[in-house]
Amino acid sequence: MKGIYAVYKPKGPTSHDVIDQLRRETGVRKIGHAGTLDPLASGVLVVGVGRENTKKLGQIVKKEKEYLAKIRLGITSTTDDEEGQKKKVKVLEIPNYKEIEGAVAKFEGEILQTPPIYSAVKVNGVPAYKLARQGKTPQLEPRQILIKEIKILKYQWPYLKLRVVTGPGVYIRALARDIGQRLKTGAYLTELERIRVGNFTKDESVVAEEISKA
Repeated sequence: MKGIYAVYKPKGPTSHDVIDQLRRETGVRKIGHAGTLDPLASGVLVVGVGRENTKKLGQIVKKEKEYLAKIRLGITSTTDDEEGQKKKVKVLEIPNYKEIEGAVAKFEGEILQTPPIYSAVKVNGVPAYKLARQGKTPQLEPRQILIKEIKILKYQWPYLKLRVVTGPGVYIRALARDIGQRLKTGAYLTELERIRVGNFTKDESVVAEEISKA
């Protein structure tokens, strides 16, 4: 069983839940993953089983990633996704396809992105999400990231579906938030699926729920 695998994480469990399941099924304690997926996200989780393989995950996490994202315009969320408290935005004019296209194009390439306040990014050694849950507003610095490609798959107000190819360290929740800000409509991420990490693809993944059946 030792090696590096693509495991498909369904919506619901945490990435750590998947690792715990693998430990139970394989009897191997030294298991890790490259690139955490939020509980509300699904998709490819690259897993290393065995000490030698977990050491390789640091390189895999830097690989190109590909996502399918569904964004809800006209509403903001405190967490930038479905989990947070929602607030409706007064939209004076619904953007047309050309305006959506122009706004989305601004995020392709090397850009600065501020991580969501509900994220694991540390502020003075404390994860930002812990401060946010205490009612504080952590001050996070923008970071340079790379978005290699954004393609509009479908737009029908108020929903926008995108395919996004990124470098490491990109928050798709933050991208949804920032697209909403540029359009002056507000936005949050309603669905996210990671379909590829480097050469590890969704089609070649083992479904986490089926591990125990294998």
